[in-house]
Amino acid sequence: MTTPDAHTEPGPTDGLTDVAGLRVGHADRRGNGWLTGTTVVLAPEGGAVAAVDVRGGGPGTRETDALDPRNLVQRVEAIVLTGGSAYGLDAAAGVMAWLEEQGRGVRVGPDPAHVVPVVPAACVFDLGRGGDFRARPDAATGRAAVADAASREAGHVVAEGGVGAGTGAVVGQVKGGVGTASTVLASGVTVAALAVANAAGAGVDPRTGALYGRLFMDGAVELPAAEVHEDARRRLAEAAARNGGPPLNTTLAVVATDAELTKAQAQKLAGTSHDGMARAVRPVHLLHDGDTVFALATGERQLDGASPLALNEILAAGADLVTRAIVRALLAAESVETPGGTFPSYRDLYHLS
Repeated sequence: MTTPDAHTEPGPTDGLTDVAGLRVGHADRRGNGWLTGTTVVLAPEGGAVAAVDVRGGGPGTRETDALDPRNLVQRVEAIVLTGGSAYGLDAAAGVMAWLEEQGRGVRVGPDPAHVVPVVPAACVFDLGRGGDFRARPDAATGRAAVADAASREAGHVVAEGGVGAGTGAVVGQVKGGVGTASTVLASGVTVAALAVANAAGAGVDPRTGALYGRLFMDGAVELPAAEVHEDARRRLAEAAARNGGPPLNTTLAVVATDAELTKAQAQKLAGTSHDGMARAVRPVHLLHDGDTVFALATGERQLDGASPLALNEILAAGADLVTRAIVRALLAAESVETPGGTFPSYRDLYHLS
């Protein structure tokens, strides 16, 4: 039997699009009060089996009930991750309209054009970070993001950092963003994750300056020099004083595999993948968080039917990849200063090249 930790090398791009058929698009806007955006994960035509697990106490979501294994819809064409808090969920309407034009969705009538696209979505809180509380994604932003995804070649490299739904993301007082990672298991199954790191909790150990996720990924890590860490703490305290109020909230992730999963198995994958979030951000899943993980399965590879535990290696990989995606988001982010706040990046704070 394959052991749960039997991971091998990352996929070709070390990103979500290493799961064949998935594409990722971003749309964002900066300046003149704006610092927000939307990210769309576009499934292959015909959709992918999908599920969700919501652990945060203050989620902003759309169409997540459709993903319950007890309910009718089996496959979805796209997942939307967006800034703008609950207002930003309007972005899903633009994705839905685009999918309808392509004839993609749940068939509900005799005409092939009679479809209803089911577009699950979740949002992060970034309101006012660009300076204008009313600057938030809308249907046009969602349409732009899904069009960007559709224009991409198969297996494209996914942009990371302050893009799409990660444009206005902040983790603690440190600039957050989008990160992604993948692995090909010994069984040949590909598992990948994309995260939007935006949390009230911290991604950095305040005692040492190490990224929490790196401690789980690498075990012993080289810690920043004491004087560098003290300078970083001072700069973060100054930024927090200027920004005013605690940072808000919500880390989102999409975990995907090319394995053939049922909706119930996909829901289990979404649930265990939250473990990866808890390794990289502390605390998580509080009442004012909306922490949410979606799972997608394209069904290109069958699990070993002779082993009732064949799913275990995928579950373990999903959690590991969420951790790594959050770390990559923090390392890819760049410092931002707007009328709405000062958000230094981890790389700037700790003088990483």
